[in-house]
Amino acid sequence: MEPIIEVKNIGKKYNINRRTRGYVSLRDILTGIARHPFAFLGNKTKAVFGRGNKEDFWALKNVNFSIKKGEVVGIIGGNGAGKSTILKILTGITPPTEGEVIMRGKVASLLEVGTGFHPELSGRENIFLNGAILGMTRKEIQKKFDEIVSFAGIEQFLDTPVKHYSSGMYVRLAFSVAAHMEPEILLVDEVLAVGDAEFQKKCLGKMEEVTRTKSRTIIFVSHNMNAVQELCNKSILLEKGQVKMIGPSAEIISEYLKITENNKPTLEFGADKTKKMQLRKVSILNEKNAPSIEIERGKAFSIEIEYDVNEELVTSYVGIICTDQNNEPVFLSSDVENNPELLKKRPAGKYKTLFTFPSHSNI
Repeated sequence: MEPIIEVKNIGKKYNINRRTRGYVSLRDILTGIARHPFAFLGNKTKAVFGRGNKEDFWALKNVNFSIKKGEVVGIIGGNGAGKSTILKILTGITPPTEGEVIMRGKVASLLEVGTGFHPELSGRENIFLNGAILGMTRKEIQKKFDEIVSFAGIEQFLDTPVKHYSSGMYVRLAFSVAAHMEPEILLVDEVLAVGDAEFQKKCLGKMEEVTRTKSRTIIFVSHNMNAVQELCNKSILLEKGQVKMIGPSAEIISEYLKITENNKPTLEFGADKTKKMQLRKVSILNEKNAPSIEIERGKAFSIEIEYDVNEELVTSYVGIICTDQNNEPVFLSSDVENNPELLKKRPAGKYKTLFTFPSHSNI
């Protein structure tokens, strides 16, 4: 069976103009015109607008991959890796500089919030407008109208102009229309990040449903590695406009986290200015209680902290705070939860505290 999507040696080049000169005063311009009126036309015009040096930038280079019907494929990579550029080429928004794309199916895309919406029209009117843009007939839209509205959860604002919608309402309605269009190929960019956690979960469930029951093909671009691993069996890792790896999502995500400096796990320790406590060792243990620097997603693990108390402490605790990528606290735990007496008095000596994180199946 032929792949539903074939990308062959795709390259996308942009021309970047660099200015070698910045500010030019009006006095210089007028003086130049008075002294050398004809030379000004050839030289000073460039000075006014900046002498441009063109530089070629390849957003994509030699990109090759194929996707079978019914596959859900993630595309991941750092900012500027070329993820959105690939989606724009696949949707026909921008043509490739070189190479060829073969799409064997009806395509729907969700690349930017509110694409194809008219701000002055109501949600109801935009459903019909956006559906028509995506290739649905009026009869098809009418048949699925109630499902679209229900999934988007905008019943109360259905007849309100969408210019008054929040970005979250925009993306809910846009995704709902695209999801109910029943395309053979659905392209989804990072726009789902605009919605709240509940709606993101709902969208992922909908995409899983349509791929399982209707064999639709989905390409999903996201920085949310949990969503990619949950939804996509296969992923493509882009780096500097080129395909670095293609394979099972778990392997690709692991490789991506290794090469991304911002995603390297770090441990930070609060300093004890009184020198009454001294940290000796911190160990990460896998589900078999063996030291490990890599923990498999969904598996149990532990963090063991060894420290010395040099003199008796009052009102002290040893704890862990886990934060997300935005440095917002997710949860915290301390050793006094199971041993409140330590909060009152912690005698001098050697201590070892173990924090255990259960597997997903035990939560």
